[in-house]
Amino acid sequence: MDKISPSFHEGGKLAKLQSVYDGMETFLFTPNTTSRCGVHIHDANDMKRTMSTVIVALIPCLLFGMYNVGLQHYLALGQAAQTGWFTMWLFGLLAMLPVIIVSYVVGLGIEFISAQIHHKEIQEGYLVTGLLVPLIVPINTPLWMTAIAVAFAVIFAKEVFGGTGMNIFNVALVTRAFLFFSYPSKMSGDLAFVKTSAALGFGGNGPVSDAFTGATPLGQVATNVGNALHPLHDVAGHAISTADAFWGTIAGSPGETSVACILIGALVLLVTGVASWRVMGSVVAGGLVMGFVAHACATPTYPASFLDPLAQLCYGGFAFAAVFMATDPVTGARTHTGQYIYGFLIGVIAILIRVYNGGYPEGAMLAVLLMNAFAPLIDHCVVSVNINRRLKRATRSTNE
Repeated sequence: MDKISPSFHEGGKLAKLQSVYDGMETFLFTPNTTSRCGVHIHDANDMKRTMSTVIVALIPCLLFGMYNVGLQHYLALGQAAQTGWFTMWLFGLLAMLPVIIVSYVVGLGIEFISAQIHHKEIQEGYLVTGLLVPLIVPINTPLWMTAIAVAFAVIFAKEVFGGTGMNIFNVALVTRAFLFFSYPSKMSGDLAFVKTSAALGFGGNGPVSDAFTGATPLGQVATNVGNALHPLHDVAGHAISTADAFWGTIAGSPGETSVACILIGALVLLVTGVASWRVMGSVVAGGLVMGFVAHACATPTYPASFLDPLAQLCYGGFAFAAVFMATDPVTGARTHTGQYIYGFLIGVIAILIRVYNGGYPEGAMLAVLLMNAFAPLIDHCVVSVNINRRLKRATRSTNE
């Protein structure tokens, strides 16, 4: 890298690609340059280390998500009992790999082009976003839809605001929201398990259709309007419980099904200090409170109200949103008091949307996006209250 560096700097043959070179160098190595003027605090925990820590925290969800995609596939075929776990995981890997590639190629490609045009450094922010997208998007979503959604989110939710650290909304959630409003049939609570891998030896021995669609647990709940909650089942018709949702052997977006793996990621983020425990705890508290209220007022008109509060936390993307989405330091509240308010309202609104909006059984992601918009206002109000309190205290001391 040092040998080719002069070619990419001013006066070199490839000076126009300086941002690209800088992005690759800082991705591979820790920069050896330091600030020389002004007041600065030097800390080893830079953005690259922070983003790397989040990626490490996401690995359990990613690996289990791949396994679960394969598990649901073979459950639909009726061959899960005869299939080894590695074969299931390998099927999920082959199913998710194209989505991961599309996410990074499109998102990073746009960031590289934008940085080159504006002569800015390429930041590491999309390293996490590029992995979050495949984890929260249904596995049956066509790649071209994913590409369009990623391009829209990166351009209009990030680059127009100034890039990494300047965006108001979580980019991965904007990607999912774009898919939901533009292609609602792919984000309605149903999950299709693709079965076009027979040529690779993963199709099973039985008859294989192009795809099988089975409703996720929350999708089943949403179709129960006018009735008490019926027992939930998997794609093979077997009954499922809250314990199944905790471990993750249910239908859903790859990264959102296993609460156990999400808790491992939460532990990594909390121990390293990357995520705020105030936000995580407040989201859970808000979800539990609203879950108790909804369950106490359960009615067949809103079948999701029959879910007990613990089930509300385990099903859908609630746990994933609480750990990996609400804790985004860029789009969330930054004052300590504001983080409590911000997280609590996310939990409350997520359950409100899930229970009382039958058209969208999953409310956690929309709740985070909504509170992203109000995070600056929450911080402003908290700071204003603190200033007024201190002014009153100062005035009182002066008078005395």
